[in-house]
Amino acid sequence: MIVSTRPVTLDDVRAIGELLRANREFLLPFEPARPDDYFSPRGQEPVIRTALERYAAGITVPHVILVDDRIVGRINLNDIVRGPFLNAHLGYWVSQADNGRGVATAAVRHMARVAFEEEGLHRIQSGTMLHNVASQKVLERNGFIRFGVAEKYLKIAGKWEDHVLFQLLADDEGESDPQ
Repeated sequence: MIVSTRPVTLDDVRAIGELLRANREFLLPFEPARPDDYFSPRGQEPVIRTALERYAAGITVPHVILVDDRIVGRINLNDIVRGPFLNAHLGYWVSQADNGRGVATAAVRHMARVAFEEEGLHRIQSGTMLHNVASQKVLERNGFIRFGVAEKYLKIAGKWEDHVLFQLLADDEGESDPQ
């Protein structure tokens, strides 16, 4: 099994929409409330277009997660802030069929390299709901450090959920000056 990530493209809309439709029930407990159309290729087209616009503006790095060249999820660096902060938020999901096989761990490892080596960031952070122990382990296996709990951080499945917050810092050796 070869796990990789690559930038999302408009050619991925159909595959992502179909994957979301097939995994809707699996993802519902971890996602904000979404319109039915979101879980379809037609609903994913504007999502991907917006992600690509945000990428062009330098504030998001949207990728797909691949297992043996098959799309199995998404992973993004969101809300990139430059200057003295050099920070981004990491978010990801993996299909139910590929969950628990080390796919998310490998994808997060790859995106950390993208964040630090390609984007020149100093810090990435991610949050998980308190009960999402599997995702917490993914982050910890990649060297993320728990640094707090944010009360009512995100509205997930219609309810404000507390989140455990994690961060990963770039190696300070040889780090470039803020841009």
